[in-house]
Formats: sequence, structure tokens, C-alpha cells
Amino acid sequence: MPSPAVDTVVAAIRACSGSAHRLVVAIDGRSGSGKSTVAEAVARAIDAVIVPCDDFFAAGVSDAEWDRRTPAQRAADAIDWRRLKREALEPLRTGRPARWHAFDFSAGPRRDGTYPLQRTPTERGPKPVVLLDGAYSARPELADVVDLTVLVEAAPTTRETRLAAREATDFLRQWHARWDPAEAYYFTHVCPPSTFDVVLRTESSEGCIS
Repeated sequence: MPSPAVDTVVAAIRACSGSAHRLVVAIDGRSGSGKSTVAEAVARAIDAVIVPCDDFFAAGVSDAEWDRRTPAQRAADAIDWRRLKREALEPLRTGRPARWHAFDFSAGPRRDGTYPLQRTPTERGPKPVVLLDGAYSARPELADVVDLTVLVEAAPTTRETRLAAREATDFLRQWHARWDPAEAYYFTHVCPPSTFDVVLRTESSEGCIS
């Protein structure tokens, strides 16, 4: 991750310092845009704890149910934001340890098409900054606990190349068919780029303040 992009986020975080609670930063973006890379680089640069949004994917919804929903409904329901807020953000934001059971993709779907949660809980201790890493992390329902929003962008070809390097072809075909329209809806109608505090373009060495 280019240093100027990380510096842009770190500078924005420092500009928000001084609040009574821990600072919560949403690092949002489409699949393959480089969100986790940004989050990891920022966490190394400052004293931060990372909360992956993917841990709170709505495991209780089957693939068949997702396919019956509209893009707007998928975007609204993809992340169990209530559990995310209750189990991770609210404790960490107020300086308490957080504990949650993460979505267990590696276990595979159950007979009904839903997924289990990991049996071993994830535990994170509080730090001055909480980085919420994942698509849909800047959603309006979390606005009361998020202090700074960062959008990570990359060209479609760049994102596709990154996803192809880490996922199987069949999985990606299903993923794109189901989730590309949901992401397009979310970043057009729910959280367009103009609503973010910081916009980063990961092909470039420059981080751009929106």
C-alpha cells in the first residue's frame, strides 16, 4: 500500500482525535478494492484494532434466499449490523474488550444453505482507534458509532484480477452474479463516493480527500 494513501488516512484520523470515546473508522469499498490492505497498513502505523465486517456476514440467510432478494435487499441485509454494533463496536468504542463468533465460510453451507458461526470466539482488546474493515461498513445504520468514513476504490479490472488470484473461478462466478448488483446499488444509492470523508484510489500513489 503506497505510503501517501496510508498517510492520508492517518492524518484524517489524527484530525478527529480528542473525542471522549475511541475513534471508529469505517474502511469501505467494493470487493477487491484493497480495503483490508489499507486497514492493515493503517493499523501498523497507529495504535488500532481491526474489526472485519465479514465476520458479521448474515450467516442465517441461505444462498437461495439471497438470490430471491433484490440488489437493494441484499445490500441492506448482507451484514448483521445490529450484532456488529452490539458485540464489537460498542464495547471497543467505550474501552471494553469485545467478543464475537465470526461467520465460518470455511465450514461450508449447512443442509439448508445457511452457514454456521465459528465455535471459537474472536476476542479483541480496546485500542485508541477501531478500524471497521469491509464492504457496507459505512452504512447509515452505523453512523452513530462511526466517526470517520474511508472509501477505497480501484478500477474494475484491478479488482477482478485481485479476486481471481485468491478465489476459485466457480465461486467467483456465483459471487459476481449475486453481489456485484448489491455493491453497485449500495455505492450508488446508499453510500455514494460524495458521502465519504476520505476517498483512496489504490492504483495511484495518491490518497484523495473528498
